[in-house]
Amino acid sequence: MLKGKIAVVTGGTRGIGYAIVKKYLENGAKVVLFGSREETVEKALTSLKEENADWEVSGDYPNLKDAKAVEAAIEKVKEKYGRIDILVNNAGISDSKPVTDYTAEHFENIMQLNVSAIINAIMPAAKIMKEQGGGCIINTSSMVSLCGQPSGVAYPTSKSAVNGMTWSLARELGPSGIRVNAVAPGITKTDMVAALPEKMIQPLINAIPLRRVGEPEDVANAFLFLASDMAAYVTGEILSVDGAMRS
Repeated sequence: MLKGKIAVVTGGTRGIGYAIVKKYLENGAKVVLFGSREETVEKALTSLKEENADWEVSGDYPNLKDAKAVEAAIEKVKEKYGRIDILVNNAGISDSKPVTDYTAEHFENIMQLNVSAIINAIMPAAKIMKEQGGGCIINTSSMVSLCGQPSGVAYPTSKSAVNGMTWSLARELGPSGIRVNAVAPGITKTDMVAALPEKMIQPLINAIPLRRVGEPEDVANAFLFLASDMAAYVTGEILSVDGAMRS
């Protein structure tokens, strides 16, 4: 579905991001994954190469809060491949701290990682996509952007900002042939969720109409669809992948 496409995936070393990278490689894309540290990037690349030595995948670890560092990393991809067809902004951080325990620095850090980091990648990538006549940008939102959560207000706030960014950029970049969408996962079996005790997991499952926690591949499939030509007329959408839990 993505044969010959060049994709950049931030937060691609584990969990949902890793599943997206793998799904894109399985479907013929060439992928550059971004991670937070050299060792996590190398670990992910080693794991992917062990699965299929023919996959064309490489990695980088720019500080996503540093606009110049991100621009340089994006430009390196352009220099190597001549284009960027898909940008997935998946890196981010969750939060569950009560607002009474917040500091301004804590709130700002989450907003930088979950919002500023995305625009830092979109700015240089959008320029490249405009020059080449089109492209696809997919942001990771969250179920809580649509319904909130009991604590950790910075997280749903940041993801609501991601939704607004997605809707607005779809309108702004559409005339240049650039589609902009987001995926809003629900509770997904990442390392953090898998580590929860059974007594905490079961009530979560009971609250999900499909009666199961989502798999990273469930979310990756949504990213595959939105990046493919099957979604050629889909832009400005927030695609929920949450088993209808939000309702």
